[in-house]
Amino acid sequence: MILSGEEIQDQLGQNIIIDPFEPGRVNSNSYNLTLHNELLVYEEVVLDLRAPNRFRRLEIPAEGLVLQPGQLYLGRTAERTETRNFVPMVGGRSSVGRLGLYVNSSTSFGDVGFCGFWTLEMFTVQPIRIYAGIEICQISYHEVVGELREYTGGKYQNNRDIQPSYLYRELGCDEVDGQLELDFEGCLRASTSNS
Repeated sequence: MILSGEEIQDQLGQNIIIDPFEPGRVNSNSYNLTLHNELLVYEEVVLDLRAPNRFRRLEIPAEGLVLQPGQLYLGRTAERTETRNFVPMVGGRSSVGRLGLYVNSSTSFGDVGFCGFWTLEMFTVQPIRIYAGIEICQISYHEVVGELREYTGGKYQNNRDIQPSYLYRELGCDEVDGQLELDFEGCLRASTSNS
């Protein structure tokens, strides 16, 4: 079952934290989250699952920033959320999708217990101008059936910034002082070889 907008408000301060919270952004069964003023873009031509990939930071100016097709942009919500006893789900708003900007099309469900800002994966089918502070996506909450195990020590927990992929850590590679520790045979590249 999914929580209604009224129930989301009733759960604030108990099982749900949205900071900052604006009552006018509550929908019938979700809450609109806004876009922070920074983005990350990867600098690699070929992204590597087994290595940290270089990226650069972009700031969205007041006059907006034009996103280009063929480029993945990582953004984040301006709001920090925390969820207990419910599964949070973040997805793009249909009004944004109808302009050809897709937000979190592959990773919509979060984990019970997640605390932090939401990193948003964004790509567009044609050039589009975006602005910081727009209501870019929406969060909804689902009830959990069965034994509950909260997300407490994950690699994205308690983040304070946009999070690039840390998949390489799951594959046994750890970045230490700009180098990769070789934890298993398949992990042979040093991150300095990306430059």
